[in-house]
Amino acid sequence: MSAYDRLPDAVTEIFGADATAELAYDLLTVDVPAVGWLAALETARDELGCTFFDWLSAVDEPGSGFRVGAHVAALEPGRVRRLLVRTTVPHDGAVLPTAIGVYAGAGWHERETYEMFGVTFTGHPNLVHLLLPEEFEGHPLRKDFVLAARVAKAWPGAKEPGEPAAGHGGPKRRQMLPPGVPDPNEWGPLKGQLPPAPARPARGARAAGAPGAAGSAGSAGDRPVRRARSVTAGSASQRPADAGTPAGTPVPPAKPTADAPWREPAPEAAPEPEPAPEPAPEPAPEPERDRPEGDA
Repeated sequence: MSAYDRLPDAVTEIFGADATAELAYDLLTVDVPAVGWLAALETARDELGCTFFDWLSAVDEPGSGFRVGAHVAALEPGRVRRLLVRTTVPHDGAVLPTAIGVYAGAGWHERETYEMFGVTFTGHPNLVHLLLPEEFEGHPLRKDFVLAARVAKAWPGAKEPGEPAAGHGGPKRRQMLPPGVPDPNEWGPLKGQLPPAPARPARGARAAGAPGAAGSAGSAGDRPVRRARSVTAGSASQRPADAGTPAGTPVPPAKPTADAPWREPAPEAAPEPEPAPEPAPEPAPEPERDRPEGDA
């Protein structure tokens, strides 16, 4: 049995005492401490046969740090075994040794992780920006990175559906800003110039005297009493149509009851036949004219 087949049960034996592993959807994930980052990659290459390097990146986990992961694979005849090696570094000390000595293809991926998250890879021969200009400040994929575009244009989710526009009606509800969208009163050209947002009143029972507060839920005081509609026996022509029924719509006959037994509707009178059109009068014959003398 190969070392890969012994995982995830033998993870502490293969990757060290502080390593953990799980297998889900044909992907084996091994988490190791930061001090064992390079040793775990060497173990994946030499003992598990993961010689193919796929990618390296990070994820900003608020409250935990940056979770850096390297996805490698073992290419075997007729099958591919995938392995994700991960570690976590704190936000205030995001430093890891470079993996170029283990996987040469990690060089560009570490440059991208450095400029997007701010993770420094010591020993990298050319740790400079890969996609952004050198004068760019900040790391765009961090959760605390301020999206300056939202200062010029308000966050679309700041206004709830159906909420009146600013300056009309009651006080505006405080905006719910996701990570990266700054408060305009704390960052931007209007910093310190806006009034504080009004506090939302606590949710509770309705005030005394409010409509519907006297009665309990579902009582007659909460909703108006529906007026019952009387039904009379007879044909459709004897009963008025409903208020919502358009004019001219035939109303079905009422159902038979004990007081009003079923009555056959009166047959409709046959329409009178239209009179036949009178024939057009024949034109009168043209009178004969006298012929001049000498004509044959």
